[in-house]
Amino acid sequence: MDTDLTAAYTRCRELHREHGRTYYLATRLLPAWKRRHVHALYGFTRYADEIVDRTESRPSAERAALLNEWSAKFMAGLRGEPTDDELLPAVLHTIAVFDLDLEDFDKFLRSMAMDITVTAYPTYDDLLDYMEGSAAVIGTMMLPILGSSDRAAAREPARQLGFAFQLTNFIRDVAEDLDRDRVYLPEEHLAAFGVTREVLDRRVATPAVKELVKFEIAKAREHYAAAAPGIPLLEPASQACMRTAFQLYGGILGEIEAADHDIFARRATVPNRRRAAVAVRSLLTRPGTPVQMAA
Repeated sequence: MDTDLTAAYTRCRELHREHGRTYYLATRLLPAWKRRHVHALYGFTRYADEIVDRTESRPSAERAALLNEWSAKFMAGLRGEPTDDELLPAVLHTIAVFDLDLEDFDKFLRSMAMDITVTAYPTYDDLLDYMEGSAAVIGTMMLPILGSSDRAAAREPARQLGFAFQLTNFIRDVAEDLDRDRVYLPEEHLAAFGVTREVLDRRVATPAVKELVKFEIAKAREHYAAAAPGIPLLEPASQACMRTAFQLYGGILGEIEAADHDIFARRATVPNRRRAAVAVRSLLTRPGTPVQMAA
């Protein structure tokens, strides 16, 4: 592997370690040769997200231009043109090695562009449309790397796991998203519980807000349930990784419940001791064993 490619994979791993604490831990359970490709996909998605979220002081048109410029570099790289970007060589190499579906990357970049101008989602179907690009395609990008005994059967569970992880993040990070002038919980759900944007802006877990959070947790668990059958279909060497990610992300929902559904008091996290225990237990679990939702 040439120096630029090695450096690009290293940069992607650094981004993953810095920003993807839970998934980075799970990825460490993969064989080394798979690990770098997961880092590459994470680095690609995280960098695009950083372009959108870390430039909020700039006008929308300028932020869109930055994203378009970086997307154009990516597309040029796909055409075989040289790139001086610090991480794109890694994702371009990963795409080539696994012949990843480029439509997934188009959908992802479309959702990132939506984050520049869209601040709310009227219905759950609207949110699912956004999450198709921001989350479901991550599952289908990952599937060729993880490997599966039945790729067709594992595809929909992989998409559902993307939805589950993303919705978990949205529930946990309501306050953080409000700081960015965004609300990902659908307006139809807020209305059903009598919660307005103004109520959320007060950052107080009223009884109505707690009932809304309970409802969203139940929605997220529907996606986890739909994702669970896919993990035993993965290559045995990949199952411990995804079993750990499944249980740790699901465990965030349990932490929110343990805090009486108060999403504003603190950011819900799974304690380090429990994280380590889940990882060890996953390594010791026989491949093919059905995955269980975290308690």
